[in-house]
Amino acid sequence: MTTTKDRAASAIIGDAPTAMPASRGRGSGVSASGGVPVPRQTLVIGREEAADLLARTDVFSALDRPQLLELATVAVPRSWQRGEVIFREGDEGDTCYVVRSGAVLLTRQHRDGRTLAIAELRAGQMFGELALFRGERRSATAEALEATTALALLAGDVERLIRADPSIALRMLAAMAERVSRTTDRLVQQSFQTVPGRVAATLLAQVAARQREGAPPRDVEIQVTQAEIATLAGTTRESASRFLQELARDGVVTLRRGRVIVHEPERLRNYIH
Repeated sequence: MTTTKDRAASAIIGDAPTAMPASRGRGSGVSASGGVPVPRQTLVIGREEAADLLARTDVFSALDRPQLLELATVAVPRSWQRGEVIFREGDEGDTCYVVRSGAVLLTRQHRDGRTLAIAELRAGQMFGELALFRGERRSATAEALEATTALALLAGDVERLIRADPSIALRMLAAMAERVSRTTDRLVQQSFQTVPGRVAATLLAQVAARQREGAPPRDVEIQVTQAEIATLAGTTRESASRFLQELARDGVVTLRRGRVIVHEPERLRNYIH
């Protein structure tokens, strides 16, 4: 049965672009700091564009065009503002998402209160796949690092595709295994790096992601807080802030509220050992 948790009532993506407000499902539409839900804007996306986005994912890239269009028809456009929580670790879930624009940070909470960054996902990447397996709760918290849009897919819709093409399940498992491998590699690398090395590597990764989306070689603006940099770098906010101030004094970056401007990305490599 379709609920309003992740799908607006009877809303679909049609042959022409369809305008609809994203639903306010549990764990979404609220800023990371809590409080009143953030007002939403209407998101418009056409079925052909949705099919093109699905074709970019590792999981659905092998589907033929009619299958992609069928899946696009039942996909639901969603949008979040920067800092909104999409879902929280431990929540029940029956929906996965494909990022259309912006960025999503997946984190897990350690028993001692520390936050561990699992992955940062951008356009064409999928998250929340474990919700497609019955009885699974959310294994991580997903938060919008920037203004973000995505397509939401209900478990039942994807399950019907898997029954018709079981190879989709194998590709989904492969994609999740690759994410686990990347996370493991990053954590191992961080364990041997100094705090400056971790923060510099994090900034370089952020710069590279923006440059793939068209940012210039220098003076790259990153919408990210110092706390978010610390989480991605696997360190404390205080330690990350001290090094960021050092980079600012050296002219490598300029710090603004909720933003970092990296003037000379290549100089960051000098801090990575």
